[in-house]
Amino acid sequence: MESIRKQVTDNLDQLLEILPPRIKSSVELGGGLDQLVEIVMDLGRLPEARYFDSTKYLTNEPITKEDLALCVKQVGEFGGDNRAGIERTLHRISAIRNRKGEIIGLTCRVGRAVYGTIAMIRDLVETGKSILLLGKPGMGKTTALREIARVLADDLNKRVVIIDSSNEIAGDGDIPHPAIGRARRMQVSRPELQHQVMIEAVENHMPEVIVIDEIGTELEALAARTIAERGVQLVGTAHGNQLANLIKNPTLSDLIGGIQSVTLGDEEMRRRGLPQKSILERKAQPTFDIAVEMWERYRWAVHDDVAGTIDMLLRDRDPGRQIRAVSDQGEVTTSEEKPKNPEVVRNPAVKGWRSTGKIKPIPLDPLVQSRSQVVDITSKISNEELTELDEPSEEELGNLETYAAMRERFGTLTIYLYGVSRHQTEQVIQSINLPIEITKDLDEADIVLALRSQIRTSSKVRQVAEARQIPIHAIKTSTLPQITRALRRILHIDESPTDTIGDLNMFAYGDSEDEIEALEETRLAVEQIVIPKGQPVELLPRSTIIRRMQHELVEHYQLRSESYGAEPNRRLRIFPN
Repeated sequence: MESIRKQVTDNLDQLLEILPPRIKSSVELGGGLDQLVEIVMDLGRLPEARYFDSTKYLTNEPITKEDLALCVKQVGEFGGDNRAGIERTLHRISAIRNRKGEIIGLTCRVGRAVYGTIAMIRDLVETGKSILLLGKPGMGKTTALREIARVLADDLNKRVVIIDSSNEIAGDGDIPHPAIGRARRMQVSRPELQHQVMIEAVENHMPEVIVIDEIGTELEALAARTIAERGVQLVGTAHGNQLANLIKNPTLSDLIGGIQSVTLGDEEMRRRGLPQKSILERKAQPTFDIAVEMWERYRWAVHDDVAGTIDMLLRDRDPGRQIRAVSDQGEVTTSEEKPKNPEVVRNPAVKGWRSTGKIKPIPLDPLVQSRSQVVDITSKISNEELTELDEPSEEELGNLETYAAMRERFGTLTIYLYGVSRHQTEQVIQSINLPIEITKDLDEADIVLALRSQIRTSSKVRQVAEARQIPIHAIKTSTLPQITRALRRILHIDESPTDTIGDLNMFAYGDSEDEIEALEETRLAVEQIVIPKGQPVELLPRSTIIRRMQHELVEHYQLRSESYGAEPNRRLRIFPN
């Protein structure tokens, strides 16, 4: 465990000197200068001082053109990005202009050199891998970038070049601020030329490390990839709070390898258990090896394998992350946040219970071996022959073994999915805690869970299953209720619908409050009125997508529901048995 020792240099007196006297006096009398973030002055409005956790007005007199002119006169020249600075300081003054180009507002942001801020990720910096910092404004991205440049140049003796598009990293003026140490700084004359300066730095100055702030255009992303392919370590920041934001940003997606749409063949789609043929995949290796999401000023999430993280996100899986934070005592703490839906689902409840061998294969029923007819079957995980089921979602089984006895007897069951959604199956397994693993290899499977319409047309899978004596269980549709019912029957777990809903999120398509609210309304209606009182219930009007979720939840209770009315007042009606 490492301790952070911070040393702050802010040259705040030089920033206060450019302010009108009445505003400067108010800032100084207000105190809390170490928490000051910026001072905002807009024409005709009261000046504001913004702190880390609050905002307050500085005077009762509005800002005049003379106030703005006084400030502008004492700072450097404004560039194409409407930013200026104070020479040999890290402060940034940003201008707001009217249609005529006249300055009508100023944001005077306090620039601080904070030494010791990167103790949380120093081990990552020393690996030589490229690092991308993400976070909303005010999280300290530029401050961390400045400190990283100094550590690499002074402590690790690397040749470091900073591409300073707005002089925010190394300060205004021709001589850079001491906070960057021995690192060299290349200024950018116009923001739109930053990508050219990036390439120029590599070609002319032989850097081992390039530091870039605010990669924001497609050309800059392309230049960053070119630099990385030449073996130069990159450290940069980009717009976005999380890696997932870059997937949705076509301009910057090249930083994480680029995203492309791929159309799968029928066989591959069934093998993967996907509901559609078109999927998103990563085109190439990411430009950055490591990504740091700056959630709070001293609480960061680290992804040390960007390629793996992006692949997981594209498959709608939680990639997990490492959380690094600083305690009130200045101690750096590290914790692992494991994926919520791992690639291979292993039930923690049966850890150590797994049997040493495979579950004994069960001979297929002759009806299943026929190529002309595939029926729904349920394995009793014994030497008994399989029972034919015309409609497995309604068939009741007798003499069901208890869940605990099944776990203790057989350990973990391995299932191969064919045409059934893997994501939904994993949701069911996790939600009701089943001792089941999903495999992509048919040879390793104890049983096949297939979509009836798909397995009927695939003689290859049926032949392989027949040759290896692997039973097939077919379901009519790949919905959560039918998958739940099938898995419970395969394991001979007594079906009790009201006990199986541990989390309504398993029926939600997204994570919006409207979806959960609608599902909760449905659950209460079923459990408090329809089942105990035997009365039909009509729910509130909902959108088409939410009604579909409600239908699936009602089906889980083995009840019938229909939609009534015209949009936008179309709603669900639930009927008792």
